[in-house]
Amino acid sequence: QVELVQSGGGSVQAGGSLRLSCAASGYRNYCMGWFRQAPGREREGVARIDNAGNTDYADSVKGRFTISKDNAGNTLYLQMNSLKPEDTGTYYCAARVRVSTWDICSMRSEYRYWGQGTQVTVSS
Repeated sequence: QVELVQSGGGSVQAGGSLRLSCAASGYRNYCMGWFRQAPGREREGVARIDNAGNTDYADSVKGRFTISKDNAGNTLYLQMNSLKPEDTGTYYCAARVRVSTWDICSMRSEYRYWGQGTQVTVSS
């Protein structure tokens, strides 16, 4: 059974850093990403990575967040630096099959498998 198990998150002051982890297995040919949802707002894509290691980020986090995977492809990370209050929300890791080499794993595409979510709170 496909399963994504998240850890990390918490509360930090603006300017601080946090790292999120997402334990996965057997995702070598998958698109993987991080999404977040703030209260009263729609869920939005934060970052994604394909099985070749290509990455993409939402404009709001470029230069501050880094998505990565360990060499075995078993753990997905999101390093968040220079955090801002507007980064506050519930963060989810997600995955789906990468259907071809032309598939760019867009954050606007439908991700099928989801982690349980973890809260990130940034205070000013």
